Amino acid sequence: MPESHRHVTVAFGFLEPRPSATLAVMERTDSELIAAVLAGDPSSFEPIIAKYQSRVFATARRYARREDEIQDIVQEVFIKAYQKLPSFRGEAPFEHWLMRLALRTCYDFLRAHQRNREMNFSDITPEESDWLEKFRQEPSSAREDAAAARLLIQRLLDQLSPENRLVIVLLEIEDRSVKEIARITGWSIPLVKVRAFRARAQMRKLLEKLASEKYV
Repeated sequence: MPESHRHVTVAFGFLEPRPSATLAVMERTDSELIAAVLAGDPSSFEPIIAKYQSRVFATARRYARREDEIQDIVQEVFIKAYQKLPSFRGEAPFEHWLMRLALRTCYDFLRAHQRNREMNFSDITPEESDWLEKFRQEPSSAREDAAAARLLIQRLLDQLSPENRLVIVLLEIEDRSVKEIARITGWSIPLVKVRAFRARAQMRKLLEKLASEKYV
């Protein structure tokens, strides 16, 4: 195992931060911890993991469903962060830098694990079926924040292309602006708008297909 991987996964007791690590978070700033790591103290990366792993987990769960996949993504994010730490210039808060790295890691995961299985009406629950009925009869009355709708949307997200899923999650679920998405992803603003349009169209087409299957 590469030395940097060993430090993150073994020396830090990855995903099980000790109380001392949490205390270190309160006592030292991100800048101080990063400086210590770069000066040759890899153990100073442990409190960084303790401080930010919950946010990274929350991000990973938007793009993967299986717990082992989520764990793999989170571990990969911190391994990359440790390896790329010398490139952090401090021009923006470390948290922003880390979360951009987390998002790109999730995007790489989506591209590597793109789901190709088509979802059929038989796959959904009775509650989701009832919501689809409301959507079919009067789309404007079908509340998107209903529990059944949230479950159905998660299923539909699994059917989207990596680009479409990424832009829908950032725009509709995380409520980020087009400009912010462009900055995070490196896409141009026009490209973000085009992909958002295509993603919404794909989601609606999938919903309409499911709704129509109920009456075939």
